[in-house]
Amino acid sequence: MGSAVITARAAATFEPVGRSVATARAFVRDTLQGWGYTDVVDDAVVLTSELVTNAVVHAGTAADVLCLRTEDGVRIEVADHYPEREVPLQRPGPGFVSPDRENGRGLMLCAALASRWGVEYSPTHKHVWFQLDLPERPVGIRSAGPQLPVGLLPVADERVRVAVVQIDSSGSVAAWNEDAGFLFGHTAEQVVGKQLTDFTAWPQTPGTNTGIAEALRLSRWEGSYGIRGADGRTIPVYASHLRIRDPHGEPSTVCLLVRDYERAVLQSPPRAPVSDANAESRKTDPFEIFIGSPAPDDLDGLLQRTVERARDMLDADSAFLLLATDDETELEVRATTGLPSARQRFARVPVEAGTGRYGSARMPAVHEDIDSMPGAVPLLGGTGMRSVVTVPLKVEGRLTGSLGVAAEAAGRYSNEEALRLQFAADRIALAVESARLGELERLRRGSLSFLVEASDLLAGTLDRDQTLALMAQMTVPTLATWCAVYTIADQSSEPDLSYVLHEDEERIDGLKALLSRIAPPDPVPTPGARVWAAPSAAAHQAALRTSMRTLGLGEPGPGIGTTLATAAAVGGETVVLPLVARNRVIGMLTLGKPSDDHFRQEILELAEDLSRRAALALDNARLYSERMAISQSLQRSLLPPGLPEVPNVEIEVIYRAAGEGNEVGGDFYDVFPIRDGAYGFAIGDVCGTGPEAAAVTGLARHALRLLAREGFGGPAVLERLNAAILDEGARSRFLTLLYGELWPQEDGSALLKVVCAGHPLPLRLRQDGSVEAAAEPQPLLGVMEDLDLYEQTVTLAPGDVLLCVTDGVTERREGTRMLGDDGLADVLATCTGLTAGAVASRILRAVERFAAEPASDDMAILAMRVPEPPAA
Repeated sequence: MGSAVITARAAATFEPVGRSVATARAFVRDTLQGWGYTDVVDDAVVLTSELVTNAVVHAGTAADVLCLRTEDGVRIEVADHYPEREVPLQRPGPGFVSPDRENGRGLMLCAALASRWGVEYSPTHKHVWFQLDLPERPVGIRSAGPQLPVGLLPVADERVRVAVVQIDSSGSVAAWNEDAGFLFGHTAEQVVGKQLTDFTAWPQTPGTNTGIAEALRLSRWEGSYGIRGADGRTIPVYASHLRIRDPHGEPSTVCLLVRDYERAVLQSPPRAPVSDANAESRKTDPFEIFIGSPAPDDLDGLLQRTVERARDMLDADSAFLLLATDDETELEVRATTGLPSARQRFARVPVEAGTGRYGSARMPAVHEDIDSMPGAVPLLGGTGMRSVVTVPLKVEGRLTGSLGVAAEAAGRYSNEEALRLQFAADRIALAVESARLGELERLRRGSLSFLVEASDLLAGTLDRDQTLALMAQMTVPTLATWCAVYTIADQSSEPDLSYVLHEDEERIDGLKALLSRIAPPDPVPTPGARVWAAPSAAAHQAALRTSMRTLGLGEPGPGIGTTLATAAAVGGETVVLPLVARNRVIGMLTLGKPSDDHFRQEILELAEDLSRRAALALDNARLYSERMAISQSLQRSLLPPGLPEVPNVEIEVIYRAAGEGNEVGGDFYDVFPIRDGAYGFAIGDVCGTGPEAAAVTGLARHALRLLAREGFGGPAVLERLNAAILDEGARSRFLTLLYGELWPQEDGSALLKVVCAGHPLPLRLRQDGSVEAAAEPQPLLGVMEDLDLYEQTVTLAPGDVLLCVTDGVTERREGTRMLGDDGLADVLATCTGLTAGAVASRILRAVERFAAEPASDDMAILAMRVPEPPAA
């Protein structure tokens, strides 16, 4: 980093697997946030994601990530171990790297986002580095304001209450004064020790302005936000934060809060321009005359100061500023003063509100009394304002917004005031558009990082329920206050409410109950968000009915708190986005805001991008679940439904199929009655895996039962099964099989006749602890046409055990070590006196403990024991 002093470093290495990309992103995000470099986190995460993807996915090597911090910014290096890879060159014309390509895109993003970047080669590594500089922030000072006549002083309540709230270093409330309890309805005992974020409604848009956690870490901060009162309503406040430390050096933040309309009590006056010797001769900028100096460095601050200056300039009761959408068809409320801002913020009104020049925001308009023209200014409906003047904000002839002021008295304004306001609007329009474009760029970068992480999370699961949960958790609270996901099983099915989430967990049940009582939104495939008014209307009606019933009783009813809380939770704007996958609507994503709040257009566009990715992930999960259910159903049909009760013989089977989602592999077993007093048993292993091996498994198990019940002996059964396997031709698989017949005897013993065709030999455990093979090896099935098989007779005395396993047990490996036949015999020798179930369980535990890694082969264990007669 040149001569810059490195003040901190962090490094990590990520393996060449796909999940390393998400891990690297989290590492960089946590590191930079820990350093306090939140301004460059989104750009750093996006660039790191692309460069680590190039290393672990395209180069196929491990990635080394190094973060270096200086006072001015951060440098991040990503190194892979594939130095001979060619560097993508930016060339004009068709040879330029396409932004849609996966590889090579990281260097293009470096060129677009980084302050500096480069590629360095060494004999063993290739380093790609980029540097992000911190944006410069102007430092303000406090100053005294001019002496004002009494009539111009701001109006406040008879008693001004200033809430004093102290926040400790963890963000918890440490002190809460009496005025805070009066303003917000919470007592100190109810809030001390809880997080401040539990009570705040912070007006933050991802990637565009400071969050509450960042604001509490600043040495000084002023601004507006909301506090949720005990009744569930959001109370707009103006706050001044001061960061201090106690005598022990522990930091905390003191927050002074007043009602938003009493902001003059706390608000610092704007800094006056510094005068110098040439101040009189220098021409004053008209922009500074109107907006003051210095201008706010964020869009929200600039817009708020604009409406306040416009209100003061025309001695109005309220003012508002709206910004136009890209297509100039709608205006979005972005700043107000003197109006219920919580209800108006981000509300949208049409540019052309009516016929004639006064119905269009493209021209200045003066309304002497809007009560005589209902709907002339939709934004002011029900606010008590009478006279209004509005002027357009234009840049190079294009409508970018609208600025207006209003008064409660009629006839207050004329064309003269419109000209003055238009002059101010012309001065501010370019600055507003520049700040808006800057906000859009920051939002775009934040959105890109958000979508990268969302895509990675959605692609990481094929479970339907987990996909639904991820969809909701990614939208709440980043995009909305609450979310509901409806799914549609098929074209003939009604939408089903599948998942509900609210940022306040205590309101989830009430919200779910409310949504369950109203009809779901229509599954319209048209892309984009559409407003859904049913939840808000239903909530308010339920709250009204409950309140009226309670007033009639004369005392609070038990349900009023929950009903009012639910009404406040869904009282704002609700939008529905279709989930469309493979040209079919598979569900709807519903997003909501509380208490008359509205979505901004950029958030809806981001939600639309997310809904497209979520729909495909949800449909993939559905297809995977359906195919997995079919596969598991077919797999279960290859296993016997149960084990028969064999007189005087204990039988236990343990089966473990290797591989995720598998219930049956190439191994199989069966125990079945042949005729009175005779039982057949088998344990086998088909070569290979997949549908072909499963077909042979089904053929073998059903053929064994059929042939044995037709009266064929063991050798004849296996010879006919061998012929059936060979008849499968190219689909055939060779098969190792241990087959036997069992006859319980009257003297308490058991007679067995077994044929071991290429299978691991059965082991016999005697009462004295000795272990021996109970059969001899013979040729396996499915290879040769002519087999000369024979059966061997084994008698199990009381207390004896016969153990049959597949090669997944004997071939269990740990490095170069293998359990083997001898290792299995040693384990079986310790099982004297155990039941058949205990023997099988001890064998399984020994196999699992032999190696740390999960088993890579199927395992089947069949244990048969003749119990000892009870003592006399």
